[in-house]
Amino acid sequence: MNDKTMKVLEFDKVRNILESFAASILGREHIHKLKPSTDFGVVSSRLKETTDGVSFILKFGQPLLGGIKDIRGSIKRLSMNGILNCKELLDTADTLRTSRMLKAYLNKDALEGNVLNEIIERLFVNKKLEDEIFSAIADEQELNDHASHELYSIRRQISSMQVFIKNKLNELVKSARFTKYMQDAIVTMRDGRYVIPVKQEYRNEVSGLVHDASASGATIFVEPMVVVESNNKIKELRIKEKIEIDRILRELTDKTKEIKDELSQNVDNLGVIDFIFAKASFSLKYKCGCPTLSEKKEIYIQKGRHILLDQSTVVPIDFWLGKDFNILVITGPNTGGKTVTLKTVGLFALMTQSGLHIPAGQDTVMTVFDNIYADIGDEQSIEQSLSTFSSHIKNIINILDDVDCNSLVLLDEIGAGTDPTEGAALAMSILNYIRQRRVSAVATTHYSELKVYASTTEGVENASCEFDVNTLRPTYKLLIGVPGRSNAFAISKKLGLSDKIIQDANSLLTKEQVQFENMLQQIEYNIQQTESEKNKTESIRKEIESVQGELKRQKSKLVDQKSRIIKEAREEAKKILEDAREEVASIINEMKKAQLLGDEKERNKIFEENRLRIKNRLDDIDKGLEENLIKTVEPHDGGGNLKIKDLKVGDSVYIANLDKNGTVLKIDENKNEALVLVGIMKLCLNVKNLRKLANKSSSVKSMTTRKTRNITTSIDVRGNNLEEAIYLDDTYLDDVSLSNLVNVTIIHGKGGGVLRDGIQSFLKRNPHVASYRDGSYGEGEFGVTVVEIKR
Repeated sequence: MNDKTMKVLEFDKVRNILESFAASILGREHIHKLKPSTDFGVVSSRLKETTDGVSFILKFGQPLLGGIKDIRGSIKRLSMNGILNCKELLDTADTLRTSRMLKAYLNKDALEGNVLNEIIERLFVNKKLEDEIFSAIADEQELNDHASHELYSIRRQISSMQVFIKNKLNELVKSARFTKYMQDAIVTMRDGRYVIPVKQEYRNEVSGLVHDASASGATIFVEPMVVVESNNKIKELRIKEKIEIDRILRELTDKTKEIKDELSQNVDNLGVIDFIFAKASFSLKYKCGCPTLSEKKEIYIQKGRHILLDQSTVVPIDFWLGKDFNILVITGPNTGGKTVTLKTVGLFALMTQSGLHIPAGQDTVMTVFDNIYADIGDEQSIEQSLSTFSSHIKNIINILDDVDCNSLVLLDEIGAGTDPTEGAALAMSILNYIRQRRVSAVATTHYSELKVYASTTEGVENASCEFDVNTLRPTYKLLIGVPGRSNAFAISKKLGLSDKIIQDANSLLTKEQVQFENMLQQIEYNIQQTESEKNKTESIRKEIESVQGELKRQKSKLVDQKSRIIKEAREEAKKILEDAREEVASIINEMKKAQLLGDEKERNKIFEENRLRIKNRLDDIDKGLEENLIKTVEPHDGGGNLKIKDLKVGDSVYIANLDKNGTVLKIDENKNEALVLVGIMKLCLNVKNLRKLANKSSSVKSMTTRKTRNITTSIDVRGNNLEEAIYLDDTYLDDVSLSNLVNVTIIHGKGGGVLRDGIQSFLKRNPHVASYRDGSYGEGEFGVTVVEIKR
């Protein structure tokens, strides 16, 4: 691929952006070497890599790749039998950990056929060595004290000896005898030995070794004889410490050396993985899509946006080439977007052939060119004394010497910089040469002759960059099939040029030129009208689709709501039945206990009567309760027309905007509102939001009575974990709130305080709790929490 073209199309800037998404130098090296491929199979493979990376990120999230380190130097040292230092070993452990995390990332649920599966699967993992390194090394400079028992013992001795020396010296410098000798009453260090600062004139008064002097000479740093032996001991221990550190590093290095080949493979694979995820992150950041590759030398760009322009303001373009025509001639005013279109097409081709997604719609089609040539911008060479025209022609000559049918040629302002007549003729000749060799080309121009050429030549098509004469601004929209107008007269008139001058200028045009401009004006008007109608139709279509979608969602919601209401009603009916059966069983047990009293015959008679009565009661509940309960929770048709006078205290209502059932507690006819009990909450609601239900207050009252009748004043959650204990407390407090209890006790035990702290944190948020406290003496102290219930 032509290096000059890549520079002109600013492919290097795209690479720089891509490098910012890489997590390691290994990934950035792959990006730095990235170049477009001319092999169709390679391009397909590269694009699939990027697509697979996007799929992984969308499904599993962004992987953590910060631990990828460049350990190639360390691996080389291992081959030379060198010892790795702390930083090198930590980098190795980081690389092993990142490999292990990626394997775990893959094992979540590998995507079938994804290229990353195979690469990640090849990563080598050694958690044992990874843990050993992290356990032994504190940071890039030092080992942990517990890296070995010997190291721990040595450092404890050093620490103990340092404390002894400091205490001795502190006693010395603070003693009455030595105070006058001291420059400062401090203990400091020189050459790794503890010393004290002594005034020069009292040198002979302090027995010891002189290690240093201040710059002025007024102070000398003396190691008193009393600590010389101790300092010597520390020196010996430091030597032992160094020997033990070297031994540990050698041991870890030897273990690392055993897997140096696997580490080398990991480095290669991690570099590729980082590279792929960088491409994927780039794609997601710039909302790119993977183009479809065509072997027919066709290009179709849908809503393409130049990657280096502000993505929030850039005007997308639709572009196609290679099906009905191989050469496109773009005309239009300066700064109208012609050159941007040229660069967008060329850059998209380079990005595609480099395996990058491009910022365009999902239906975009690109092809693989053997070479891309571009002559864009003013490349005048002062050193070679070349004019703008000469510079362009020299570039074009080089291009024409190399082009073939598998090339893409981009020519900006072809034929410009010389006499317009000769320049236009030369431009047509160059385009003819390109057309005869079936080369794909895009050219921009101001020459009207090229508009006619494109309109009358097979395989060549016109295009223009739209210009709004009313605002005197380009719209940056590309119109293929429409030659651009010069708009010189219209712009001049808009800017205030005399009508007489404009009329005189118009009279100088030939009849054919006037007719051609009028034709372009009519075509432009027709396109604008068609575009306007298309936009209106699209707006109406989207509105219809939105309404249809909303209707479907509402219908689905109603179906789900109905199913849920029926399910909840059945569950409630089942619970009522179970409670009734438990109550009956309790009565029967009590009756059995009564056997010990009274006449046996009479007892049997009473028992039988009660048994039959209970059986009949259960049969009645079984036959009608579930059916009746379902009816009570079905929303009343036309509930929106409910009047305040239709409600009374105790009525059951369905609250439409909350999708909940409640019970009316109070009615305010003046405000057209009702106070409704919903669960434990009391809400003041407008009657228009209520749907009246068949009254089921007796059922609710019955269930509430059964709950409160058996409630106790304490709950014991010992033996449960925090989550289980909070669940039990939450349920218990719901039941307590329905009773008349004011204070209850939660028994959680003392232990480590985890249950106590977690439960009291939960109580802060519970709506039933007015206050709480630890138990006092005789109540259980810190092993219980006493709770006051809101009333």
